[in-house]
Amino acid sequence: MKNNKRFFSTLITAGMILTLTACGKGADTGKPDDTPQTTQQSTAQDTGSSQDAGSSETNSDESGYKLTVPAKLTGKLNLIELEDRDPSVLRGVKIWGNSVGTADDINGKEYSLDDVRCIFVLNEWVEFNPDTDKDYGIRVWILKHRDDHEYYADCKFSDQMPYFVTYCDLHYPEDVDTPDEWGWGSFYLNPEDCEPAYYDFVFTYDGKAIATLVTRFYEEGELNDKSGAELEALMHE
Repeated sequence: MKNNKRFFSTLITAGMILTLTACGKGADTGKPDDTPQTTQQSTAQDTGSSQDAGSSETNSDESGYKLTVPAKLTGKLNLIELEDRDPSVLRGVKIWGNSVGTADDINGKEYSLDDVRCIFVLNEWVEFNPDTDKDYGIRVWILKHRDDHEYYADCKFSDQMPYFVTYCDLHYPEDVDTPDEWGWGSFYLNPEDCEPAYYDFVFTYDGKAIATLVTRFYEEGELNDKSGAELEALMHE
């Protein structure tokens, strides 16, 4: 009887060992299955990060044009000379704001085509004073910057344009005593409508582009500690 008990005990023990061994093998088999999955997820995340980093350099809209960051600031108007328009309508322009700069530096520039203020901050009012013989008909469109400025030559301007921010009509201020000292029109850099980035000021006359100016909008307060010389340097990156 004792021998039978020992026999059955031996069988039970052997069965338990075999069961534990099988479970151990199953656990080992699960680890390799998990490892490729983790690696694949990591690779996908790395790829996503790479694509995100790339998108910070270029972007494109439905029409396929690319936006490149950073743009090149020069403070110079790019005149558009075509048979159906006369860029000499705009002989120069003054642009100033109420938050950055003084009359001794970037806010005190004279009429110019190649030394025009082109840096601003959000929550700032921007004012225009053109040198022109026309009392009406000039409009400034504000759009997110694009590299292919020739696009504006054939552009049909509307508030449905890609990256449209706002526009500003320029009218001779005939109802003031000293019109030459007043702006012809202004617009507000509303943080809800735009962000710190590069933008294009597109000057049009009778609905056709005659000049463009590459500009940059900074965060509110970002330029407060800049001297006049530093502000000038930022205008010619």
